[in-house]
Amino acid sequence: MNWILPEGERLGFEGLAAPLQIVRGLGGGTQGQVYEVDLEGERLALKWYLPACIARDGGLERRLVASIRATAPNVDFLWPIALLRASPESRPLIRIRDESFGYLMPLRPPAYVGASEHAAGRLAIGLRQVLRACFGLADAFHALHLAGLCYKDVSLGNLFLEPASGSILICDNDNVAVDGADHGAVLGTPGFMAPEVLLGQARPGADSDLFSLAVLLFRLLTRHDPLKGQMELAIRCLDEPARRRLCGEDPVFIFDPVDDRNRPDPIEHAAALITWPIYPRPLQALFEQTFCRGMKQPSRRALTGQWKQELARTLDRRALCPACGQETFQAGGAPALCWSCGAPLPEPITLLLPHGAVLAAPDNELHPHHFDALAGEDLRRPLARVVAHPQDPRRLGLRNLQAAPWNAETHGGRVQPVLPGESCSLAALARIQSPSGLIAVQRPTRPSPAA
Repeated sequence: MNWILPEGERLGFEGLAAPLQIVRGLGGGTQGQVYEVDLEGERLALKWYLPACIARDGGLERRLVASIRATAPNVDFLWPIALLRASPESRPLIRIRDESFGYLMPLRPPAYVGASEHAAGRLAIGLRQVLRACFGLADAFHALHLAGLCYKDVSLGNLFLEPASGSILICDNDNVAVDGADHGAVLGTPGFMAPEVLLGQARPGADSDLFSLAVLLFRLLTRHDPLKGQMELAIRCLDEPARRRLCGEDPVFIFDPVDDRNRPDPIEHAAALITWPIYPRPLQALFEQTFCRGMKQPSRRALTGQWKQELARTLDRRALCPACGQETFQAGGAPALCWSCGAPLPEPITLLLPHGAVLAAPDNELHPHHFDALAGEDLRRPLARVVAHPQDPRRLGLRNLQAAPWNAETHGGRVQPVLPGESCSLAALARIQSPSGLIAVQRPTRPSPAA
């Protein structure tokens, strides 16, 4: 790639007291190029725009300045820090003649991988981490919309995942604008655009963000497109008019409970057919709400708060199949079968909380919203975590992640303290009194399938 800014050089920029060293180019596209830079020992990223991008998006600089003043909605956004123009002394070193500018933002850590790698099946990541990434997305856009902003170009290309934790980072935040005010030149990414935007009936905004967010969540959870089914396979030439019809004029969700015209093909779309039944019915219902009633009625789409609530509940229902070790989701009621191997799933120990219930499976967590009805769902500061015994994974315990001790009571009435950082076995416990509230331990009510 021909880099606009010279790698290895130190350049001066208006408003910066010290020069920036252009460490290396990271990549580029139709808007501009991104570099790793060094500012007095701190590594940051610099996006530098092509003059053509600046020319076609007259509100770009104004949006950037407004975003910098507003600060990031939450920590998951690689948010603009400062708008930069080259100093007169450094302009001759920039390899384009026309006037241009760029912005500084935090540098993406190397552990974060493009979400497109997961969608393509090239990333080793567990269901728990994928669900946490989905929750992080819903949480980030919840904060964005509460601030009166919209993103306008939600897609796989703007999202990075950390496979080990499910943490996310959202890039390309120069598209962000006040909802309903500054629209700019960006309409969205094909495959993620809301029908009304694709057809030119509306400009991007918070309502279209909700559609694009649901597409992205569906792609992460199923590794498949929500509109790609039999209707697309029946088209010989998938040209622009055909895409317009499938995604805008007559879009049909592949799992629409009423309209079955666009069901997934068993061979071509196997991933969708395998993954969709994994998830609990309430989570599926939010996709139906957005891709059925909300397809042509933007006000009916699932809201970010609804996604947060149901994704958190799905994580609470996570269990492990004892036969194959695969992650499953149990909602209670009749005995369930593992979606992966078909083995019967035993009824798990359940932790009953003042506002919810969490299945006792390794790495499942208790959070403030489980104890306080007024606390919003937040997965960043867990109060407790289910852990497996290092010598026997079938023996489960609960680790105290709070700063104060617990009192754990056995069925025989014996009470023992559980200090911060310590774990207590769930085998004989009846309840735990924590600073946040009571944790009741519910034993299985039906015999294990192996019994």
